[in-house]
Order: sequence, then C-alpha cells, then structure tokens
Amino acid sequence: MVASGLEAAVGAPPAYRADPDKAGSPGKEERPAVLRLSDGESLTSGPQHDSTHRMLKSRHVQLIGIGGTIGTALYVQIGKGVLKGGPGSLFIAFAFWCTFILSVTFCMAEMVTYLPISSPFIRFAGRFVDESFGFAAGWNFFVFEAALVPFEVVACNLILRFWTDAIPTAAVIVIVILLYAVINLLAVKWYGETEFWAAVGKVLLAVGLIIFTFIVMVGGNPQRDAFGFRFWRDPGAFAELYYDGALGKWLGFLQCLIQAAFTIAGPDYVSMAAGEAENPRVVMPRAYNAVFYRLTAFFVLGALCVGILVPYNSKELKDAFESALPNAAASPYVIAMNRLGIRVLPHIVNATVLTAAFSAGNSYVYCASRSLYGLALEGKAPKFMMTCTKKGVPVYCVAFVLLFALLAFLQLESNAAVVLDWFVQLVTASQLINYAVVCFTYLCFYRAMQAQGLSRDSLPYKARFMPYAAYYGLTGTLIMAFVGGYTVFLPGQWKVPNFLFSYTMIPVFPILFFGWKLVHKTRLLKPGEVDLHKDLAEIEEYERHYVPQPPKNVFEKILDKLFG
Repeated sequence: MVASGLEAAVGAPPAYRADPDKAGSPGKEERPAVLRLSDGESLTSGPQHDSTHRMLKSRHVQLIGIGGTIGTALYVQIGKGVLKGGPGSLFIAFAFWCTFILSVTFCMAEMVTYLPISSPFIRFAGRFVDESFGFAAGWNFFVFEAALVPFEVVACNLILRFWTDAIPTAAVIVIVILLYAVINLLAVKWYGETEFWAAVGKVLLAVGLIIFTFIVMVGGNPQRDAFGFRFWRDPGAFAELYYDGALGKWLGFLQCLIQAAFTIAGPDYVSMAAGEAENPRVVMPRAYNAVFYRLTAFFVLGALCVGILVPYNSKELKDAFESALPNAAASPYVIAMNRLGIRVLPHIVNATVLTAAFSAGNSYVYCASRSLYGLALEGKAPKFMMTCTKKGVPVYCVAFVLLFALLAFLQLESNAAVVLDWFVQLVTASQLINYAVVCFTYLCFYRAMQAQGLSRDSLPYKARFMPYAAYYGLTGTLIMAFVGGYTVFLPGQWKVPNFLFSYTMIPVFPILFFGWKLVHKTRLLKPGEVDLHKDLAEIEEYERHYVPQPPKNVFEKILDKLFG
C-alpha cells in the first residue's frame, strides 16, 4: 500500500486501535481532507493512500473465496456443458482445467502472502513487470468482474422464470441492483458477514446436491428407479457437436473445457480480500489451500453429478438454455427432481440457487470496486475513485460498478439465455487473460527474487513445482483465450455479437498496454530493478502490533474453528 503510516495504510488491529473509524498513528502525516455529504457521512480524499480497513476475519476470507465462485455457473450454466459435450466430456474437462487453476493459485499465493495489499495481483503487474502491463491488467480485471455483475442479474431473472414470468424483467433488475448498492456501501465487515452466511448456504447446497445425486441414482426416489450411470450409456457419455464422429466429440469436449474455464475460479477472489484481511500472512496461506481444494471438490463432483442426473439430449435443458421458455427449469438438479416426481424440493433448490446467484453478483460488485480502487491508488484511474467513506468503502468505485450492472437491461431486447451467452463469452476471455497475467507476473517476481537474493524459503507461502507450474498455467490460459470463441469460425456459425463478445478483450489488452506505454514512456523492468520492498515495512509493522481479537461468544468461537 502507498501509505504514510500504519493506520492510514492498513487500519490498526483491535488492540492497537480501538476505533477503526478514527485516525491517528505515530508519525503519520497530516490527515487528508474530509468531504461532508448531505447525510453527514464523511469521505476521505487527498494523498494516494489506502483507506480501507483490515476488518475481514479468517472465516470471512475463506468463505468469500468460495462464495464468489459458487453461483449460477455451478448450479445452472453448467447444464449447458452437458448439452454441448455430454457427461463424460464435462467431467474430464472440469478435472483437467483444475490443474491450471492450481498453477494460478500457486502463483497468487506466493506473491499475495508476501505483500498482502489492496488489489494485489493487479498492482504487482505494474510493480514487477511494467507500469503499462499493470494498467492493462487492472482494466482487464475490472471489465471481467464488472461484466459478471449483469451476468448474475440476468441469471436471477432466468431462475425466477421457473415460477412465473409475471414479474417485469425491468423490476427484477432494479431491485437486485438496489440491494447490491445497499450491501456494498455499508462497512466492509457487513459485506463480509453477508457473504459469509450466503457462502455457508452455497456450501451446504453444493454438499446437499452431491448427496442427493448419490441417493437418487441408487434408487432413493419416488419411482424407485436405480438409474445409476444410465445416461452415460444412453444417449451416451460424449455428445457430438456440429459434426458427426470423432471430430464432433472433440468439439463437444472443447466446448466443455471452455465452460470449465468460465466456471472454475477462486484464487482471485481470495486475493482481492488481502488488503482488508486481519493478520493476512497467517490467514491467506490457509485460505488459498482450503479454497482450492474445496472448490475443486465442488466443481469436479458437481460436473459428475450433473452428468448423472440429466442426459445431453434433455428437452427441458434445451427449453431453458436455447429458448428461455417460461416455467422451464434452468438448473439440471431441478430438472432431475421434476423428472423423478419429487415435490416441493425443486422449489426449495431453485430458491436457494436464486440466493446463490444474488450472492455471487454481490461478490463481483465487491471485487470490481476494489480492483478499480487499486487502479486509482496506482494513478491508473481517476483520482476521485480513491474517495472512501469513514467505514473504508470506496464509494465512487462501487457506484461506477453498479453502472455496469445496467447492461442487464439488454435482456429487454433479447431473451435471457442469449444475453447470458454474451456475458459468458466476454467474461471467459477476460478471466483467461487475467490468469495469464498472474502467471507472467509471477515469473518476473521469481526472477527478481533470484536476482536480489531473496530466498523463497523466507516467504509466508512457498508453492510447489515453481516456476514450472507458472509456465504451465501461462501456456494453458493463453491458448484457451484464443480458442474460446472458435465456434464463430465454423461454417454457418458466424454471428457478429458472438465474435465481439468472444474476442474484444484480446486486442483491447495490447491496445491498453501500448497506449499507456506511449503516453508515459514506461519500460519493462529488469529483475534487479524490481522493488520487492515497497509497502513491506507497513505490513511488518502491522504484524508486530497485531493482537487477535477473541470471539465475542461461543457461537463465533465455533465459526472460527470451522472456517478459520
């Protein structure tokens, strides 16, 4: 963090500063100007320092990482993978893609636990590689996160159509966006609590659906039908896409791999909480390990379950994803429950999936606003974006992200399923570029440590298989970024919106990179020139003064044990 003193930079721990809303730390520069709003709330503006507060506990960080990833993609959009490639392709693709996510997680974990600052991997791209690289990486990540917000808003409307289409689409969009605004403009600890409980619900739902799948597949259903892996045999494990034979099955698998690249994430959400986490060098390593293995289990087992429950030629899935028909269940789990004659439970699951979609969108508002805040701190976004409330919320950043949410109104002109596809294509390319950026940034970090004699053994988190895992992740994510929109080049598949949403971000990244370089005359940093110590003093000072705040009651103690 660019800060003049400990409390300005990271917020003091409970024992060091009783009231996180009040300023004052030894040797601190004069407090920046305070703006007064009409409602009496204050906003800080002035020098480029981080005004967020370290108020997220270990359980918050871990569940934010899980909650930010588990949403519509796991419960609803995953069904599209079955339609395109079949259950076998879906399962193999998800398991394979997890190896790339592990590589990215290793890269993030080493860098972020060493310097747990706000918007870390975005700012590292500028510090360890080139200021222009950081500028392009930051805006790419912002677009990625901001585009996910309207994605989840559209998904909420699609899920609601299971019950009725009487609620006006515009009303749904407005209500969801207003709720996001209220939650994200409160203090970050309230955001943390909201996401914690929402994520607990998602975890319970994910585990419950895995158990449900096992019970019904062995005959525990009203029809007493022990169907097992029937749909892997009839119509089959591998669907043919666009062409017959081996080529069609390969393209089906490739489509599932693209689906996995969109669906599986996690380390970036953990990283974005680094600047607001208590005792980050202890909390973050545990969070990275736990989030990766839990998410891998949920996504891989989720892909297996979906392939067991519905065939790739399911009419209900086609109705939901290709036509967005009213009363069509978009979730494969709900479709399976209806097919088996299970009552009430489909409504409960659909309602829970709706809350999961809402919660995921809430996480995206948080991550997008913090990435924009990080850009402002580095001078790569307008200066007024650094403005924070007394509670440490970057208010203008949140407002700007919510403007992106208005893209959800696109579904007033097209059906929800089509708009979802557009956002998936845009977001997948940005996410893959972001992961490639992380891996490349790590390689520069790795070379800088070697050149400057900093031993990896001294890091709070030392990943395995380095630097080979970084090369592996970089190669895989770059290839997939270019492959993601391949379908538009097939005969008869050309659609201008699909092409634009699939490939816009690929040329945008170098345009941002070279544009900033030409204007500001930046250059690639040599390993010996990389500043590995900026902000390190503030982090170490925070660690020296940090005193854990004991749980307030037995309930909090149990939660800290379970998720700490």
